Amino acid sequence: MTKTYRFTLIILLLTSLVGGCSLLEEEDETLNWTAEMFLQAAREQAEGEYWEEAITYYRKLQGRFPYGTFAEQAQLEIAYVYYKSNQRGLAIAEASRFIQMHPVHANVDYAYYLKGLAGFKPERGLLSAITGSDPSAHDTGPIRDAFDAYRELVTRFPNSTYAPDANKRLVEIVNVLAMHDVQIARYYHARGAHVAALNRAKQVLETYQTSSAVEHALAVMIKAYKEMGLAELGHDAERVLRLNYPHSSYLTENH
Repeated sequence: MTKTYRFTLIILLLTSLVGGCSLLEEEDETLNWTAEMFLQAAREQAEGEYWEEAITYYRKLQGRFPYGTFAEQAQLEIAYVYYKSNQRGLAIAEASRFIQMHPVHANVDYAYYLKGLAGFKPERGLLSAITGSDPSAHDTGPIRDAFDAYRELVTRFPNSTYAPDANKRLVEIVNVLAMHDVQIARYYHARGAHVAALNRAKQVLETYQTSSAVEHALAVMIKAYKEMGLAELGHDAERVLRLNYPHSSYLTENH
């Protein structure tokens, strides 16, 4: 190898090292950042809906300052960013992790609330997904988890800022779950499985007594009883319907 060639290689290596150093310097721009600076940067990214960048800053904060209030706040805000970016599974996981790690934290009520929000979004509720297919095949697990989160919130923290809205959402979830069972009852009834339809409709009456779905469950029971030749039981169900829902359209259908 000639001296000229060796000299050229040395120059190239030095140039690469200088370039590498500049890259390291760019990567270390947050080297002297405080926790507050990470939090501010993350929030600015989130406000601009740069979700991945926000998560990156929150994670760096947690890595640099793993203990204390800033790391805890970052964990909550990560769950919120996941929720806002429609990564609901990750939002639920992050909120659940916060609840497990900080069960008596001052903001744990918010973690429950966020878990509920991520678990159930009314405008894309279960009923919109039910078509002619078997409705019992639809997974209600996330909705039931949301129900549990809201119920825990209002039970443990009745004076929480989030409790009033959580109570409203509980009512909404109950109606959705109840109507899910009504849809299953209707599905069975349409296919001649009257006993299965009756059992599912009765479950609505027993489990969701305050739900608006009770009216629809009674209607299924009336039809199933009559088609099974159990006229007296059908009349009993109709009397209950008339007593509780005197203006029900189902009363007109049955005459």
